[in-house]
Amino acid sequence: MNFFDYTNNVKPQAGRLLISEPYLADPNFDRTIVLLCEHNHEGTIGFVLNRPSESTVSDLVSDLSGIQNIACIGGPVQQDTLHFLHRHPHIAGAVEVAGGIFWGGDLDEVIDSLQAGKIDFSDIKFFLGYSGWSFGQLEEEIKANSWIVSNHVSEELVFDTEFSLMWRTTLKEMGGRYSMYSNYPVDPTLN
Repeated sequence: MNFFDYTNNVKPQAGRLLISEPYLADPNFDRTIVLLCEHNHEGTIGFVLNRPSESTVSDLVSDLSGIQNIACIGGPVQQDTLHFLHRHPHIAGAVEVAGGIFWGGDLDEVIDSLQAGKIDFSDIKFFLGYSGWSFGQLEEEIKANSWIVSNHVSEELVFDTEFSLMWRTTLKEMGGRYSMYSNYPVDPTLN
């Protein structure tokens, strides 16, 4: 259900991406890609896909000691909470947000499956905190040209693309004016 009228054709909804505009001045979202997992009359929840934290998964989950995969900073909200995206539909309680991309589920089952080698670490991404907007807030930010909404979501982007390449790669793949944005300098005054 769409709540607002937009000037572009792609509207925010679960399973879509938010791509920060190249000049977005918010340090929490500078050159980020956010996967939206929920968008309804209560608000919006998503996870920043390309903002690595300084913590490894084993720092956060003691049962996964020795795992050196880096957790991401999912956003500025409740950074003391742990969330995850994965490619495993059999995890109890998991919600499919886009083709082959699942959000959450039973963490104990995930830990057991990782320890038993039933899930590969390349198939799961952990996040500290999340990105959240109250009802109407995201729409206002989109109208203010802070975000580009895209339906170009893939498992490869979420799980296999390097953090440092994700923003630029996503814009290039969108083509047109967005590919020009991908070359926008971090600090245009130095150009």
